[in-house]
Amino acid sequence: MPIAESELIINPDGSIYHLNLRPDQLAPTVITVGDPERVAEVSKYFDVVECRVGKREFHTHTGVYKNRRISVISTGIGTDNIDIVFNELDALVNVDFSSRELKPVRKSLEIIRIGTSGAVQSDIPVDAFLLSQRGIGFDSLLHWYDSDGGDIAFAKAVQQQIKRSKLHAAPYVVHCSKELARRFQTVDMINGNTITNVGFYGPQSRKIRLEPAVKQLNQQIAEFSYEGSKITNLEMETAGIYAMAHLLGHKAVSLNAILANRATGQFSTTPDATVDALIKLALDCIVSQ
Repeated sequence: MPIAESELIINPDGSIYHLNLRPDQLAPTVITVGDPERVAEVSKYFDVVECRVGKREFHTHTGVYKNRRISVISTGIGTDNIDIVFNELDALVNVDFSSRELKPVRKSLEIIRIGTSGAVQSDIPVDAFLLSQRGIGFDSLLHWYDSDGGDIAFAKAVQQQIKRSKLHAAPYVVHCSKELARRFQTVDMINGNTITNVGFYGPQSRKIRLEPAVKQLNQQIAEFSYEGSKITNLEMETAGIYAMAHLLGHKAVSLNAILANRATGQFSTTPDATVDALIKLALDCIVSQ
């Protein structure tokens, strides 16, 4: 049955509504970045850039790096944008835009987030690289979909140990693609478990003028332990990426440049160089197999 025009919006030029991409403009390997300006910081290493497309906060460059076709797309900040980006990426490969029907054979994208994050453990150095084994959602994105709930046991442990009495959304936990993650597990990469929250200030227990609802959030997070696993860092997209990839059948992994350490109060003195080093490492790991 065709998908209604109100549900799948296709622009007059044959591109999908928000991303402004046509199916032929998307590569099977996709790098996501939050900042639109970071798209060019990735694609400058491509041997060839085939197309550059931009609309709102969503900018995409597709090209070739060492014989591998890759798209890099900016999502903007937050899991609300991840919901848009992942549904539209999936539609680009799994919906026939002419008939508006699902294709009989599903395609699976490889999706790699290159982002920034703040550590909550004092022994994680600023400027380190961290691969998120789990995304722990303090947002509510997964709860809006019919799903298996992800790693329910780990999520229950988070709910029991990290008290958020005023905040009603239950945490969810989804793993990265183990197969894809193996490509990035070099000596330069720390393995960790990442909390995704809905904001940068109060939701991550930062205080400028407003008091956070949960005063000791970061301390509770740092003290969390479940079957030998600790929570390592905070950011704003990973859990949503893992949730949507899991639901849609794509492979996803999140790579974090640790620019801040919340436990020690440090911030990187070379943030641009750290992110650039992670971009180069990620690109070389992508083409390693």
